[in-house]
Amino acid sequence: MGVAFYKNFVIKGEHREFPVVYRQGIPSCNYVAKHNTEVLIMTFRISPLWWPALALVSPFVTLFLIIRNKRYRKNRKLAQQVNHKRIEQATALDLPELDYLELTVLVEEKKEAGFIGDAGVSYLFRTNLGSLLFDMGFGSKRPALSHNVEKLGLDLDDVDALAISHLHPDHMGGMWATLKKQVALPTTSESSQGKRPCYLPDKASSGSFLCELVKNPRLLSGGIGTTGPLARSLFFLGYTEEQTLIANVKGKGLVVFTGCGHPTVKVIMKMVSQISKEPVYAFGGGLHFPITAGRGDRAGIQLQRLIGTGKPPWRLVTDEDMNRTIDLLNQIRPEKVYLSGHDSCDHALQLMQEGLHAETKVLKAGATYRF
Repeated sequence: MGVAFYKNFVIKGEHREFPVVYRQGIPSCNYVAKHNTEVLIMTFRISPLWWPALALVSPFVTLFLIIRNKRYRKNRKLAQQVNHKRIEQATALDLPELDYLELTVLVEEKKEAGFIGDAGVSYLFRTNLGSLLFDMGFGSKRPALSHNVEKLGLDLDDVDALAISHLHPDHMGGMWATLKKQVALPTTSESSQGKRPCYLPDKASSGSFLCELVKNPRLLSGGIGTTGPLARSLFFLGYTEEQTLIANVKGKGLVVFTGCGHPTVKVIMKMVSQISKEPVYAFGGGLHFPITAGRGDRAGIQLQRLIGTGKPPWRLVTDEDMNRTIDLLNQIRPEKVYLSGHDSCDHALQLMQEGLHAETKVLKAGATYRF
């Protein structure tokens, strides 16, 4: 059945200790509470069907992991140094007070009825000063973006600008887009091509937009700002730059939205505190906690639990990691939190909903949220 032991959890602001039983090999991300025991269903990151093949190539895999680990450790040190310098040098950003901020979710794992869910992100932000599309999921490589945009009655040619959080497939248009470092929306008319800005945290190109490399905190379109790029070392994906959006809503405070949150909430919020002294009203987006399962698995391999966690593959993302983030968000004290299911399993979403003091919702494709 697994191994039972005691763990501490934060449940609605209260620390509680109770036994937890871990089970392997059941294809589910749910947990069951019975007789004061939480049964956490954990699936294998790599299907047992792959194990014989891995055993055959284990000498090569071991050498590969040793080389990767050396690079990972070097990049981790570099990311820490770069982030420290960027945060230290950041100055206050003159964020305009927005009359309103409206978010329509175009792509997300969870969805409203009639919409297509996908393990990617695309958020359309609209304000009294304009509009900004934040990420584009897998773009034209999967049907979610085009289908959901059409169902919502939207035209992406009407968007003022595009901002890409980071250059990963589920945010910039698919694997080929990442490999070629080329951003392209699935629907753009010839009249709008090359005329609208695309704000990027790292070098990439686009035939549809006028690319602007973001180097520091700055204002983007629609009166929305960015933290500028913040770095994280990912074991398989390498040195990753990611930017987070920040807006100031009149009479409420700051709204902070991530793509995947790879730089971690701690680093992101250090930069936010340098940019503005306004209180945080809402925090949302991806946080990347595939604790018991991943999204978008392929051929029996849970890619999210292997390649995007910020840890080596022999170290798991755990409830302890999740609880540290919950504690940090509770210290920030936002009134509202909007969770992304594209990179966090249902178990992690449940822990956050139970542990966060803020009003907490899970983002759904097809839904609109007003701040």
